[in-house]
Amino acid sequence: TGYRETNLFLKSTTIFPNQFSFKCCYVLLFPSQIYCIENAHGQLVRDLDFNPNKQYYLASCGDDCKVKFWDTRNVGEPVKTLDEHSHWVWNVRYNHSHDQLILTGSSDSRVILSNMVSISSEPFGHLVDEDDLSDQEDHHQEEKSKEPLPDSVIATYEEHEDSVYAVEWSSADPWLFASLSYDGRLVINRVPRALKYHILL
Repeated sequence: TGYRETNLFLKSTTIFPNQFSFKCCYVLLFPSQIYCIENAHGQLVRDLDFNPNKQYYLASCGDDCKVKFWDTRNVGEPVKTLDEHSHWVWNVRYNHSHDQLILTGSSDSRVILSNMVSISSEPFGHLVDEDDLSDQEDHHQEEKSKEPLPDSVIATYEEHEDSVYAVEWSSADPWLFASLSYDGRLVINRVPRALKYHILL
């Protein structure tokens, strides 16, 4: 068992992954348990990450080859589950600027980039107040209106020849990410340009 510390609302939160579940505790003067997700995964829980833009949401991954998304206000069952990997999932990471972009790394030597729009902080894209638009902008906005992309795997990266133990988004560029495998290979990739422009425009 291990632990991971994360700052949440200017308080220190400690996560204690257990064999099949994890507990969240505030570490103040008097530590207390906030919630516990029992049997979160069928096997060992490897990692979890809080959504930086949506207060109560987090993602977890484990040896059952699944990535699960949770709403901590109701931990009875996951909000969404991904099972795209064929071996243990070691890492899951939310993009800090665009939280619909999810990275996962696994012992199957693959890095998967998923687009989880339905559970992101902007499920309908960037919303614009109609009062702020002029007639010309309003017409342009109607032309640009588009359906949000469905939740799906955007890309699978197979540059590694060994287990991928770490994935991380760049702190300087929200479209750049890195992955590290057991053999020491560091691979840097970008979000596909078409998805980038779909999110931005």
